[in-house]
This record gives sequence, C-alpha cells and structure tokens, in this order.
Amino acid sequence: MPKPRNVTKPNSRAHRRPPSAAARAALVDLPAAGCSLPVPELPAGRDWSEDDRARWEELWQSPQAVMWDDTARGTVAVLLVYEAAILAGDASAWMAQEARYAGESLGLTPKALAALGWRIVDGAETDG
Repeated sequence: MPKPRNVTKPNSRAHRRPPSAAARAALVDLPAAGCSLPVPELPAGRDWSEDDRARWEELWQSPQAVMWDDTARGTVAVLLVYEAAILAGDASAWMAQEARYAGESLGLTPKALAALGWRIVDGAETDG
C-alpha cells in the first residue's frame, strides 16, 4: 500500500501558488466582435444543409476562429455533423463525446478557453 501524501510538505498541491502575473499576461485576447477573416469553403463529400452552412459561418466568425488556420476545417466540419446528429436525436454516446472533444479543441467552451490560455474581450479592454 502506498504511503499517504503529507499535505504539510511545501511541494504539496495544497500549497501551490496561484498563477503568476506573467502567466496571466500570457493570455491571448480574442476579439468579442469575432473573426473578420473570410469564411473558408465547406469541405466536399457531403450535402450540407442550410442549417449546416449557417452554423459553419457562425463558427468561423466566432472570436475563437481568429486562432484557427485551415487545418481546423476538418474539426469544424466534424463538429457540424455531430451537432446535427445530436440535435436530431440520432447521435450515439460516442458521437456526443466526440462533439465535446471537437468543441474543446476549438476553444468553444469556457473550460477550453481557459485551458488554451484564451479570453474573449471587447475592444475597450485591450486598449488599456
């Protein structure tokens, strides 16, 4: 049986300091107004619905999209397919889990934003 941890030791997780000012300064500010870059074309190989097209544009105009490059196209496309299946009630548990992973990898949840070191701010906060 392993020896229990001693929380009184200085290297215990209980005594870790909060993030330093340097770590907080390393956050990447994303514009609340969203991404103004051109929206890429939907990938071929599937008939995309009008709802899919609208969601595609919404995602590529989100604040997080300023951090994506063309390699994110596949992840965004897969997310659309999973979301459509979930909303239609046709998704399996693994599809819902994969949708969550895709959303996190794209920074679409508050937890993912924090993990990636991103934060959404309006223009007034970045001018300071």
